[in-house]
Amino acid sequence: MSQIEQRLTELGHTLPAVATPAGSYLPAMISGNLVFTAGQIPLIDGKLMATGKLGQEIDAAYGAEIAERCALNALAAVKSVIGDLDRIKQIVKVVGFVSSVPEFSAQPSVINGASEFLQQVFGDAGKHARSAVGVSVLPLDAPVEVELIVEFV
Repeated sequence: MSQIEQRLTELGHTLPAVATPAGSYLPAMISGNLVFTAGQIPLIDGKLMATGKLGQEIDAAYGAEIAERCALNALAAVKSVIGDLDRIKQIVKVVGFVSSVPEFSAQPSVINGASEFLQQVFGDAGKHARSAVGVSVLPLDAPVEVELIVEFV
């Protein structure tokens, strides 16, 4: 087991299987020494852990948990193309989309769930640039979607 997967276990997580794409795209793609993931939604065993909008059915605290799951799913996509998460040198960027009602403005708090998780797993290598964007709807009515750009060796 890789050191990163051991760290995930210590944090109470198991790396899931890569989600089957819902369209005509790849879960992750390598360009040079970077991996770009497709947007990952909060699937657990093929089912969404929640549906709906932040500020309506879902509060920011639970949204942060959902974002963490999206980041875990994104790591599975990264592993599928580089083979070993120990090869990750840096989490370069996180892009988070939050399905929310117009009055909801805590998108950064929601995506902090992914950011803080990645920093717990990777330490300084988990620090990254980030965007947190509010949107009206996401695929399958997912509340959060996260994509990563990762540098590897």
